[in-house]
Amino acid sequence: MITKEQIQQLRALGSATVYEAQGAKGALDHGMKPIDPASRLAGPALTVDARPGDNLVLHYAVLQAKPGDVLVVDAKAFMEAGPWGDVLTVLAMKKGIAGLVVNGCVRDANTIIDLGFPVFCRGLSIKGTGKHQPGKVNVPIVIGDVLIHPGDIIVGDRDGLAVVAQSEVEMTIASSMVREEKEQKMREAIENGASTVELMQLDTILKQYGMV
Repeated sequence: MITKEQIQQLRALGSATVYEAQGAKGALDHGMKPIDPASRLAGPALTVDARPGDNLVLHYAVLQAKPGDVLVVDAKAFMEAGPWGDVLTVLAMKKGIAGLVVNGCVRDANTIIDLGFPVFCRGLSIKGTGKHQPGKVNVPIVIGDVLIHPGDIIVGDRDGLAVVAQSEVEMTIASSMVREEKEQKMREAIENGASTVELMQLDTILKQYGMV
């Protein structure tokens, strides 16, 4: 079982470190960004398969969520509607939801930022949505080229989003800690006069290209 401490560790480590530490996998594409660059989130995914231009299933999903969950919504990258706004944000915060990731747009961005609710999306759209089409909750979804299962851990910050499979959380944290320690030693070595070429042993390949 994944603990709150493990989730807090992943949040602190950040998306880039987590992505690299688990073998350069699990990164959502660069179009998925926080509406507030200061946002950070980590938590288990409550996955939502939504129809473009309709948010009925989002209202349902919020009711199913547990405190700490991250709503991860595949809205099919539809950019001409904002299926999430300030009202759903207030409800989500009352439920203790940790944040939202939506493969699509949101609206009411200023209010959401003022409320302090982490939202990652493709963009903003003022256009409204219907409430007529059913979707699915807690099913595998794909955003970009990343498969996300219910319960996978989502790690997000200004750099982007990384997905960690439930079975790989412990290993990813351990690898991330090793990576953090290695990079700290590199920073200290640079302060003492070393170069990245030296530290990463890049001189051989540079010589091959006649650059040194």
